[in-house]
Amino acid sequence: MSQGDRWMLPDGVEELLPPRAAAMERLRRELLDLFSVWGYDMVTPPLIEYLDSLLTGTGNDLDLQTFKLTDQLSGRLMGVRADMTPQVARIDAHRMSGDGVRRLCYTGTVVHTRPGSFSGSRCPHQAGAELFGYAGLDADLEVIALMLATLELAGLGDLHLDLGHVNIYRQLIKGAELSPAREAELFDIMQRKAVPELEAFLAAEVVPAKLVPALRALPDLSGDSEVLGRARAELAPGGKPVLAALDELERACERLNRDYPALPLHLDLAELRGFRYHTGLVFTAFQPGHGEPLARGGRYDHIGEVFGRRRPATGFSTDLQNLLLLADREQAPAGGAILAPADDDPRLQQQVTALRASGERVVRQLPDQAGVEARAGCDRQLVRQGKEWQVVPL
Repeated sequence: MSQGDRWMLPDGVEELLPPRAAAMERLRRELLDLFSVWGYDMVTPPLIEYLDSLLTGTGNDLDLQTFKLTDQLSGRLMGVRADMTPQVARIDAHRMSGDGVRRLCYTGTVVHTRPGSFSGSRCPHQAGAELFGYAGLDADLEVIALMLATLELAGLGDLHLDLGHVNIYRQLIKGAELSPAREAELFDIMQRKAVPELEAFLAAEVVPAKLVPALRALPDLSGDSEVLGRARAELAPGGKPVLAALDELERACERLNRDYPALPLHLDLAELRGFRYHTGLVFTAFQPGHGEPLARGGRYDHIGEVFGRRRPATGFSTDLQNLLLLADREQAPAGGAILAPADDDPRLQQQVTALRASGERVVRQLPDQAGVEARAGCDRQLVRQGKEWQVVPL
């Protein structure tokens, strides 16, 4: 390795410098204040956990994204968190008492083995909120509303919302009674919406005849809420659970259209993101011209069961670095700074202390230091007027 290469960061790993680091911290604080006024309490899960706890119930996708290491104290395998949501579910199920509704929020860095969908970074700064203990649609709608409020606070507009429901495919595949290997193959085809491969699969596989038209139709069932009428006819062979999922999607669309009449909604009934993890309604926020999701979430009712408490759950997460970049929030805060001269007058120190206590940014000039005004963003200075020190324009 050359001397220059020693200072290179791995691909997809970034560091934040001024003023971006300060802008990130301001956004983080503002979001935590937002979550708080909505009734969400903050938790801080650990960066690493034993692997069997960290990945339980989350599916293969998260496993592949998780860095693994051996604990030198116990010899057990550990993982560096790639998603904080399962950790928060563990906290709710195992560390906190009571069976009522609980609202939790969090922020922190997660680490991916490969760049994920958020900004191409392997170290996204994740923020999110989870609502536990209520299985009804109102909980999902509250989380969606908080997700939209989060994006609005970050300064993002012109949002689009995608909706899906993983229980539609889950019930169809349950009735197909495929082997695990063939089910995995069909899942891959559906994710890619590879229609020719789907036709070949359905022609070769022994699938109950009544389900073939439904599985064939699923990749094309996307669009606005009018697609639900066609879905009821084409997916009816899936039975009552599929129709119940469609009913829930329709109610969600009605409420969202009422509360957010300017928000474009798009339904995708073949949306299978987090299929092994989510259990119901899933949702993703986009902005035109930006291909990656701004935020996403959904219902995941069963993950707490392995920790001893099976609790209904729904939530969302976002990447603060991505929001920061898209919202162009990296400017320094308004107001500039005050330059204090290199003078050991006690009255000057008292004035500096008072100004800082009031929230002003005060930069002390060191002896023989020149040019600090521009580097520190100073637009005012403290000057002696008689026995007192006053703030005047620089």
